Amino acid sequence: MRVIVLGAGLLGTTSAYFLSQLGHDVTVVDRQATPGAETSFANGGQISVSHAEPWANPSAPLKVLQWLGKEDAPLLFRIRADMRQWLWGLSFLRECTPARTRHNIEQIVRLGTYSRDTLQQLRRDTGIDYDQRTQGILHFYTTQKEFDGALAPAEQMRQLGCERRVISADEAVLLEPALAHIRPQLAGATYTAEDESGDANRFTRELAQRAEAAGVQFRLGHTVTALREVGGRIDHVEVTDTEGRFQRLQADAFVLAMGAFSPMLAAPLGVRLPIYPAKGYSVTMPVKDASKAHQVSLTDDEFKLVFSRLTGPNGDRLRIAGTAELNGYDRDLNAVRCEAIVRRVEQLFPGAGDTTQAQFWTGLRPATPSNVPIIGRSKVPNLFLNTGHGTLGWTHACGSGKSIARIVTGLTPEVDFAFHGVEKGASGVARPVAA
Repeated sequence: MRVIVLGAGLLGTTSAYFLSQLGHDVTVVDRQATPGAETSFANGGQISVSHAEPWANPSAPLKVLQWLGKEDAPLLFRIRADMRQWLWGLSFLRECTPARTRHNIEQIVRLGTYSRDTLQQLRRDTGIDYDQRTQGILHFYTTQKEFDGALAPAEQMRQLGCERRVISADEAVLLEPALAHIRPQLAGATYTAEDESGDANRFTRELAQRAEAAGVQFRLGHTVTALREVGGRIDHVEVTDTEGRFQRLQADAFVLAMGAFSPMLAAPLGVRLPIYPAKGYSVTMPVKDASKAHQVSLTDDEFKLVFSRLTGPNGDRLRIAGTAELNGYDRDLNAVRCEAIVRRVEQLFPGAGDTTQAQFWTGLRPATPSNVPIIGRSKVPNLFLNTGHGTLGWTHACGSGKSIARIVTGLTPEVDFAFHGVEKGASGVARPVAA
């Protein structure tokens, strides 16, 4: 079957790779010159099944109100005259109940565990290298209230098979000596040994090379402008190249994996996607003093920041990412938010990174109100969805890519997840619905 994948980020590239593995003739289309050049370019680097508690949880509404108008707030709703933002915000509030939070954690953990296993198998099969570290992820808390609030979600994750172990402040420092500087401030921590980290952009480029070697075509520098229906099915996609030349690309099936831009292409087809861009920030800086820099990937839950150590062809670097700003499709760097991240890094690990060489980046995360991604069939029979992964695109990429490849092929996904357009059998595992 001829399949066109729209988007060459993490989700598009993994989808293309696994579709190719199942024998399809695959073409990937993306406006950028290289794979993984937008939201996948400089993210936090974590494969974090343990980061399964969604933004929408019972404590979120009060926090959001407290953060309104604060330029350096971890989660900033910048109120706009934008109906999509308001509708998304109302849906977000509906997801903040305890029951919805428990449901969403369940979906996120199941997909995350499967995806991490799939990534590890892919690494064994291909030998792919992407500055990976397999030293786990440690969530640390500098207030007792935040630590206490993490205990119930951590217990639910353990019941779902994610071994997020609650540990003391002293145990946290033993695991990561770089935390010794803030030991008096630590209220406690959780540790997930099976979690990992790595350079998502390098992974995407390396996997794209392997996909190309297997026959996948990448049409880079091609901007997707429309999907066109004929007889109730997608007939072709319209694109323009870097010189503005118009083309129609036909296929039997289409996979929409364009992140925050997916709703624009889907809406004219009557497919409404509850996705809104959440602008995230990251800082990358060279390691200045290795003795002060962390080895284990870290999550600072109070400030909504993640810390990864990337050591590879591009040198020994610290990657710190996080915060979210709901401000439409604006991608301008906000200096206040950039400086807040650097300030927090220096508070926690003074002298570890060379702040004079800090590189700042921002990208639009495709956020659903629930933090649960949209994977599966749309109401248009040959249009498939792999989008809306929010902050967990890297964590969920391989599992999502393999699952959508199986759904397109008519095979049963291997994970119990709320896939779109598929029904669950007696086993609880989703199976495709006939078109």
